[in-house]
Amino acid sequence: MNVGHAIRLCRIKRGASQGAVASQANCSVSYLSMLENNKRDPTLSTLSRVAQALQIPVGLLFVLASEKDDLGPIDDKTAGKLMQCAHSSLTKPTNATAQSGEHHG
Repeated sequence: MNVGHAIRLCRIKRGASQGAVASQANCSVSYLSMLENNKRDPTLSTLSRVAQALQIPVGLLFVLASEKDDLGPIDDKTAGKLMQCAHSSLTKPTNATAQSGEHHG
């Protein structure tokens, strides 16, 4: 499982900077960078905050982080469709807070 890759992929596809995501996820930019580079193992709570900052369901991070062996007994065709759907859901959000770094709430 490559959670760091999934976080970076989502952040880039969302058009968000590390600073904006880190601010909204209540962590430092250096910590987010370490997550993206798989130098830290985040807690579920941290992943939930990062997903919320990216305006995606936390489960999407797990799907995008999955490698072939992580998906269990599903066939390659189904796995491919799952990944295709996950990737297509990563358009930029209509709410610009992921880009601007504003934190509401």
